[in-house]
Amino acid sequence: MGYKGLVMDIDGTLYNSDKRITEATRQAIFRAMDEGKIIAIASGRPTQGIADVCRRLEFAERGGCIMAWNGGRITDVRSGEIISETLLPEGVVADIAAFAAEHGVPVVAHTRDLFISETPEDELIQLEARLNCMTVEKTDSLPDYADQKFYKCVITGSDGKLAALEKTASIHFEGRLTVCRSEPYFLDFLPFGIDKAHGIDVLAEHFGLTKDDFIACGDGFNDLSMIKHAGLGVAMANAQEVVRQNAGYVTGSCDDDGLVAVIDHFLMA
Repeated sequence: MGYKGLVMDIDGTLYNSDKRITEATRQAIFRAMDEGKIIAIASGRPTQGIADVCRRLEFAERGGCIMAWNGGRITDVRSGEIISETLLPEGVVADIAAFAAEHGVPVVAHTRDLFISETPEDELIQLEARLNCMTVEKTDSLPDYADQKFYKCVITGSDGKLAALEKTASIHFEGRLTVCRSEPYFLDFLPFGIDKAHGIDVLAEHFGLTKDDFIACGDGFNDLSMIKHAGLGVAMANAQEVVRQNAGYVTGSCDDDGLVAVIDHFLMA
């Protein structure tokens, strides 16, 4: 007990099935903020894709941090300070594009303000763009954008195909990139060592705390690292099975205000 901060995922955790934050969850987070607890959002989304969450939770007024791109860019919203930023290594986007072409799957690259893809018409790329309020720019050759600053690349596909491809990609890019799924149909390629567990370490150092001072709560494959790493790892009832198996506690689902129980029973205890 005595936890000082909560790091939470968005989709399937903070958001319910209707992609909304319930008022009960919102008020519970405000109670924690009023007690001086650190509240942070950790998501595979770009910064722009977290903007509405920040507005709803009044991060600019009350204080709060965001870990965009799975911790690739960590920001204190109220001060505007970029606490940490890590980009994909120069030239690696061309290697990811070649890997995607070899396996016949679409790929999209994330810059700060834009998605870039050779196949912008792909339904899953369009879905990701809509969820994050981002524009997808079409290119005939993704490697031609070598001078851009990229935060991550995403390969899209069916659950079964990406489950197998995740293993292949992890071996192919071992020691160069972090490879994980943010959703069953999104396979993320991130700078090596960047994940939500790393984000907790960055936050802990920034605030003069340790990882054990934090609760991490999520539901997806890319939440697994922080759930195993934090002082208390919490899985939503709707979480992937492997996430539930590795959590220290399983709370209610995102449709049953599972975060409220975590805040009331652990963070405020």
